[in-house]
Amino acid sequence: MAITSLTLSYTWLQSSTPPHRLRACCYSSTQLSVHKTLTHVHSSGVIACLRANSAELALKAALSGGISVLEIVMSTPGVFEVLQQLVQEHPTTTLGVGTVLNVEDAKNAINAGAKFLMSPAMVKDIMVDAQCGEVLYIPGVMTPTEILSACDSGAKIVKVYPVSALGGSRYISALKRPFHHISMVASQGITIDSVREYITQEASAVVLSDAIFDKEAISQNKFNEICRLAHFAALQGNEELEWKKRCTLN
Repeated sequence: MAITSLTLSYTWLQSSTPPHRLRACCYSSTQLSVHKTLTHVHSSGVIACLRANSAELALKAALSGGISVLEIVMSTPGVFEVLQQLVQEHPTTTLGVGTVLNVEDAKNAINAGAKFLMSPAMVKDIMVDAQCGEVLYIPGVMTPTEILSACDSGAKIVKVYPVSALGGSRYISALKRPFHHISMVASQGITIDSVREYITQEASAVVLSDAIFDKEAISQNKFNEICRLAHFAALQGNEELEWKKRCTLN
């Protein structure tokens, strides 16, 4: 009985070891790329998010204004073609795709050069694939339970959405008390004037959509205005992060 038991245990170990080793190797070979993207998100403070039919010029205007992390949502016409062109023209910018709801769109975004994927909720199949990928996945969450579930599933950062409807910066502050170790991006209905407040309340970054890509400015091709708004937003994020860094050092 003892020999049989030992043999069974040895056989089980033989069959179970390779997947664990494979997963560890997979993780070590891709974590650097994901960590780099995560660092860019943390250091920017602002993620500009485009929701518009006229994408290319508006995006370039935002990049000219100093935006370093840019999200293009799936509803943007020719989203993958636009992304590919921007990746070629702005190789140092962190570019990603938002409102990704299924694995097929996730794979197409990655093939087009996305460095991160963002969803309004956690898509489990995307999360599973992301564990052995080179792309950062930012799932959407709303409640403490969803935050914990996303992190237990492997999320390195989460998007709190729709934050304005949940209490704005005060909601972020409340969530960070029990989840101080979890990085959070605040998204939905945020203005440029409130960027500093969100970062003060420990949001790692904020998503700005209409606040930068003003609909009237886009419809009238006033891309200088978009550039100005982007510059102002980037400045707010950078200055607040710099102030927090100085406070930490002191």
